Amino acid sequence: MSKITAAITGVSGYAPEYVLTNQELETMVETNDEWIVSRTGIKERRILKGEDQGTSAIAIPAVLELLKKTNTQPEEVDLLICATTTPDMVFPATANIICAEVGAVNAFGYDLQAACSGFLFALATGAQFVETGKYKKVIVVGADKMSAIVDYTDRATCIIFGDGGGAVMLEPNTEGFGVQDSILKSDGTGAQFLHMKAGGSRRPATQETLDRREHYAFQEGQQVFKFAVKGMADVSAEIMEKNNLTADDIAWLVPHQANKRIIDATANRMGVGPEKVMINIQKYGNTTSGTIPLCLWEFENQLKKGDNVILAAFGGGFTWGSIYLKWAYDPK
Repeated sequence: MSKITAAITGVSGYAPEYVLTNQELETMVETNDEWIVSRTGIKERRILKGEDQGTSAIAIPAVLELLKKTNTQPEEVDLLICATTTPDMVFPATANIICAEVGAVNAFGYDLQAACSGFLFALATGAQFVETGKYKKVIVVGADKMSAIVDYTDRATCIIFGDGGGAVMLEPNTEGFGVQDSILKSDGTGAQFLHMKAGGSRRPATQETLDRREHYAFQEGQQVFKFAVKGMADVSAEIMEKNNLTADDIAWLVPHQANKRIIDATANRMGVGPEKVMINIQKYGNTTSGTIPLCLWEFENQLKKGDNVILAAFGGGFTWGSIYLKWAYDPK
């Protein structure tokens, strides 16, 4: 019997309508377009507006599009994993809300939280269920409403993050396409540099935590940048070496869109030219769990069957990793 691999058979994305430009941010905090672009590569980001709108409002349209593109009935879905740092609620899982809204009544679902590495970790997890033969159709969602936890008086973070996300379908493949390998890592000693101080069980919400503005993302930028450059670049080079891949073998690098300089450093370490790097940070900023599926969605028509693709990410935790996959289909 041929070895079963987990192949991506479809990809979708969703970006909210409202565009928050650098020019608008100039009216909110002390910053300017040139400063933001030169340090991050970001020109604008999307913001989810409206009452009672959470991450599920980003994920649901993405999943509905995915079901349509892959000719899948919602009842056929076995499992849905939602990678997110900004769930609709502490519980139930946002994955459960998504399944109910799209009609995936036979699927079980859960959330996975690994900050900006969430989609990678969820993809590797979902692949296991397919590779073992346990399930035939697994949806992996990566989505975040970062505007819910961003302090728009803090210029160190508000320029970086945006809202958005996407989803992929994983199905069994016996031709050798799909997920080939993954290297996933974490180091909890980095928690001090990138976290949200309150809102968890350690520091539940009180008037004091609200007054001290502790329910927003906190980032010590220089430390995070230093670790991210090394982590993403090292693990991307490591997975190439482990699988005997040269830069010429790589069709695409799909990096987490946190900072253009981190992306460039990762590509340089791999020896991959800019023409092989998926970048849309200028349009969406850092959508945390949403960046990689948004890239795959936007570049889907440029991907070809058999392409060697490296996904790479770094996030709070610290968490980081890379996945090597062979793309399973040609543009449709």
